[in-house]
Amino acid sequence: MSVGVWFVVLPGVLSLDLSGPAETLVLARHAFDLHYIGPDPEIETSIGLTFSGIQPLPETLPAGSLLVLPGVCDSNRFFATPQAEEVRRWLTRLQPQIHSQQLNLMCVCSGALLAARAGLMHGIQCTTHHDVLERLKAAAPGAQVKDNRIFVEDRGIWTSAGITSGIDLALHLINRHCGPRMALDVAREMVVWFRRSGDDPQLSPWLRYRNHIHPAVHRAQDLLSAAPEAAWPIPEIANRVHVSPRHLSRLFQHHLGISVRDYLEQLRLAVAEQRLQQGQRMEQAASAAGFSSPRQLHRARGRSRDA
Repeated sequence: MSVGVWFVVLPGVLSLDLSGPAETLVLARHAFDLHYIGPDPEIETSIGLTFSGIQPLPETLPAGSLLVLPGVCDSNRFFATPQAEEVRRWLTRLQPQIHSQQLNLMCVCSGALLAARAGLMHGIQCTTHHDVLERLKAAAPGAQVKDNRIFVEDRGIWTSAGITSGIDLALHLINRHCGPRMALDVAREMVVWFRRSGDDPQLSPWLRYRNHIHPAVHRAQDLLSAAPEAAWPIPEIANRVHVSPRHLSRLFQHHLGISVRDYLEQLRLAVAEQRLQQGQRMEQAASAAGFSSPRQLHRARGRSRDA
């Protein structure tokens, strides 16, 4: 039996907050029955496209349904509209069903702010996009807001960091409802090569050191990220990105603030931590991440904690 999924669509909705999870769930072979609801039958999205065919907000939702609140492109503006206020009041009426887990709630990005304003986050562990974490804490002082998380699950309420993390959360839901084989098949179909777990930091090594514009450094990072378990001698990396080994080392220090070796170690640590969270033994996790032994992994974890 398919799970009913109800996306609440407001003006200014972030297109990827809506389409990312929706496309992911659609690929799960009819396991989910998608609906789009909101105060207006037609809205303009964050990228200027018009989204129509939106059904009115229903009085109630069937038990066992999943309610999805995508974020908006400017939450200060679009969550202050009459439409957002109508949704807030509607969510407040659904609070007993949500807190009794008759309904599950999924918030993508700033959608958690609207849920908080409806009183749904009190006592709940939750997260949101790192740009609005402080606003979530202010809107829901009784919530346990988690910094630096891709998504958080607590008593039938799922919250995610936003944008592409909504896809990660949708894959997690497919895994929950349909099993890991289906989740893996969908991930492959979407070309999502690296499945993130809920405990992965938002600003993981894959993202943290990308705030620069040097093409050779980006090419080197792409090489290391694609296969962090490989040996990667610095001369080989330098040759692949067409700079000298010494110049590559200088570029990493200048643009990233760390050495090539330290960057590679952080990537390997992220891989190892994910494998450990998935239940692998230390020996398996170390080998998969490119460490020569569990002892080497243990030392790297110690250096990371001391940094």
